[in-house]
Amino acid sequence: MASLFSGRVLIRNNSDQDELDTEAELSHRLENRLVLLFFGAGSCPQCQAFVPILRDFFVQLTDEFYVLRAAQLALVYVSQDPTEEEQDLFLRDMPKKWLFLPFEDDLRRDLGRQFSVESLPAVVVLKPGGDVLTLDATEEIRSLGPACFANWQEAAEVLDRNFLQPEDLDDPAPRSLTEPLRRCKYRVDPAPRGKRGPRRQSDPEGEGGGKGLF
Repeated sequence: MASLFSGRVLIRNNSDQDELDTEAELSHRLENRLVLLFFGAGSCPQCQAFVPILRDFFVQLTDEFYVLRAAQLALVYVSQDPTEEEQDLFLRDMPKKWLFLPFEDDLRRDLGRQFSVESLPAVVVLKPGGDVLTLDATEEIRSLGPACFANWQEAAEVLDRNFLQPEDLDDPAPRSLTEPLRRCKYRVDPAPRGKRGPRRQSDPEGEGGGKGLF
């Protein structure tokens, strides 16, 4: 899956705007996971209606407040915003674990053509190897919510990683006498993350839907 973004930079939507700009960092975040490519724009009314549903869907599957271990799921926001300021404004209230492409990266448009995205919002679901599982899962997410992840996981034959600890926990308490041994054997240490300088913020107003974008 990391090969889709080989030679590119993905940015994590946290306060530091951490950059994933090496193969090791991309692999750590994307390999052996279902990857959602979310095509949207803050000025698109249909996106505004769908985003709360998608945000809750993602949080309920990946936030340890809801689940013991985060699901093997990654989401990349493929912005169709007309300006970087609108992209920044849109991402401000989105989950910190979301990833996104830099605004200046033309891959934002190329991916839309590659996956035949014709209207917004669209959620392309990719298997860990990069094959398409579904070209648009928006209606499935609306109707089934987090329950559809289990269907995708089974269809994609994603390797069960329940032996791994949740992300972002440095030294959780062992749950059994044998768990420390399993952790030594299987745990993957996160790669160092780069830093990104301050980003511009503004509050522009946009209008319009998302038809005929590519």
